[in-house]
Amino acid sequence: MGVGTKVLVITTMAICLISSAAYASKGTATFYTPPYVPSACNGYQNDGVMIAAASYAIWNNGAVCNKSFRVKCTGATNQGTPHPCRGGSVLVKIVDLCPAGCQATIDLSQEAFSQIANPDAGKIKIEFNQYAHMPKKPCIMRTKHCYI
Repeated sequence: MGVGTKVLVITTMAICLISSAAYASKGTATFYTPPYVPSACNGYQNDGVMIAAASYAIWNNGAVCNKSFRVKCTGATNQGTPHPCRGGSVLVKIVDLCPAGCQATIDLSQEAFSQIANPDAGKIKIEFNQYAHMPKKPCIMRTKHCYI
């Protein structure tokens, strides 16, 4: 791939990331702990740990199964942990339906929640966007945890 093509690809990715941030939905997130299987979407398939369960608000009769969502902590929902956010965002795959009584828009795996917030908070305010797919290769823009 030539230098011009690489610049075009990186520029396009940056524009997509910036424009998608403008359309973020707001909600809340909690977390759940292992075991993560079985799941409503994939049964006993191991989907790793960067996963989440969707509430009925976004479940859409299972249409969000295996869809990717970028989730960013935006603040606290309680006084116990007034500044829970760690900065950045995480990309998760929806693999389950949050059970009846779910107290969040998205119920993140413990590992995913810990990437963006202090687990002691229990519940956080978030912004989230749906993405077309999970990355299959290492990221072009290298960070400690790259979740394009």
